[in-house]
Amino acid sequence: MIDEARRLAPRFAARAARHDADGSFPADDFADLRSAGLFGLMVPERLGGAGAGFAEYAAVAYELARGNGATALIFNMHASVTGALSAVTDELADALGLPPEAIEARDGFLKAAANGSWYAVAMSERGAGSRLSQLSTTYTAVAEGGYRIEGAKTFCSGAGHADGYLIAARSATDPSQVSQFLVPPGPGLRVVETWDALGMRATSSHDLHVEVTVPAGALLGGVEGLALVVAQLAPHWMVASYAAVYVGVARAAVDAAVEHVNSRKLGHLPAVRARIGRADAAVAAAHLTVMEAARRVDEAPGDAETNRWVWRAKLLAGTTAAEVAASMLEAAGTSAMRRGHLLERLYRDARAGSLQPATSDVCADWLGVDAIGGDPDSDGSAPRW
Repeated sequence: MIDEARRLAPRFAARAARHDADGSFPADDFADLRSAGLFGLMVPERLGGAGAGFAEYAAVAYELARGNGATALIFNMHASVTGALSAVTDELADALGLPPEAIEARDGFLKAAANGSWYAVAMSERGAGSRLSQLSTTYTAVAEGGYRIEGAKTFCSGAGHADGYLIAARSATDPSQVSQFLVPPGPGLRVVETWDALGMRATSSHDLHVEVTVPAGALLGGVEGLALVVAQLAPHWMVASYAAVYVGVARAAVDAAVEHVNSRKLGHLPAVRARIGRADAAVAAAHLTVMEAARRVDEAPGDAETNRWVWRAKLLAGTTAAEVAASMLEAAGTSAMRRGHLLERLYRDARAGSLQPATSDVCADWLGVDAIGGDPDSDGSAPRW
C-alpha cells in the first residue's frame, strides 16, 4: 500500500493545481484510490482489507500528501473512521459490553470500505470547532428504534462526494452523552457550498445540514456516549492522523524549492542553501516524531506516554509545515509567490496545519499542563473535547 501511495502521488501532483484554482473536489484522485484498494487500508484482512496499523497509515498519508495535501487530508478522514472501527476488536467489544448488532454493523461498514466505499467526517461546528462537549447538533431516540439527528456541521471534507458521513451529536435528553453515527448520503443531508479557503482548497470542506432519522445500527458502537471516552483514551485519530499529512506537505515544499533553486541557478547563494538545509532537517525531525508516535500507537494505544507522543507529533507537524513552507518560498524568491506557482500553493496548504484541530496552541497547552503534573484533558484553558 505504501508503494501504491508512492505510485499515485505524481498523478495527484499533476492534477493539484487545477483543483486548487477552482476549489474542486479531486474526483480522479479518489477513483485512483479506489482502484488501488486504499479505502480498505485500515480494514482487517478477514473483512477484505489490508489490515494496516497506524504506522502504515502514517506512511501512506505522508506519501499521498507529497502529491496533493488536499487529497491526503480527505483520505485521512476516511482512514480515521475505518481505523477507529477496526480498533474495536471482538475482545474489546466483549469487554465494553457492546451488543451483537453493533458488531454486525461495524463489519458491514468495514466490508463496504474494502469494496470501495469511503467515509467523510462531519464533526466540527461554528462556534464549537471540534470540541465534542460543545456541539449543538443533537440526537433523540425515536419510537421506531432509531434516532433523529438535527444540526449543522462545517469543515466537512469531501462533502457531497462521500458514501457515508460520520456525524457527531449530543443527546437532547442528556447533553453529557456524545455519540457518533454513520449516515449514508440522501434526503436529510444537505450540502451548502461554503468552502472558499486560503489553503487546502480542493478538500470541498463544505457545510453539511442534518435533519435525518437513522436506524439503530447507525449508532457506532451500539451504545450512546462513547465519543468523548474514545477521544480521551485514544486521541490518535483525532490528533496525530493529520500530522503525517502536513509533514508530507512540508517535504513537498522542500522538494519544490530544490527544483526551483536548481532551475534558476540559485544554488551558489549560501543563504538559500542554508534555508534548504534547515528545512530538510526540520522535516526529517518532524517525520521521525510522527512515525515514533505511530509506532507507539500500534504497540500501546491509549498509554500515557503514547498520548504524549501523539500530541507532540501534531504540534511539530503543524508548526514545521508552516515554517518550512514560508522559508522555502523566501528561498525561492519573488517569482515563487505568483498565483499558481507550486510553492505558492504549498505555502497556503501548509499554513492550515497549525489551525487543523487540535491546533498548535491547544497541543502546546496540553503538553505543558501534562509536563507540570496536571490533567491535560481537563486542566487547560478550554475543554479539549
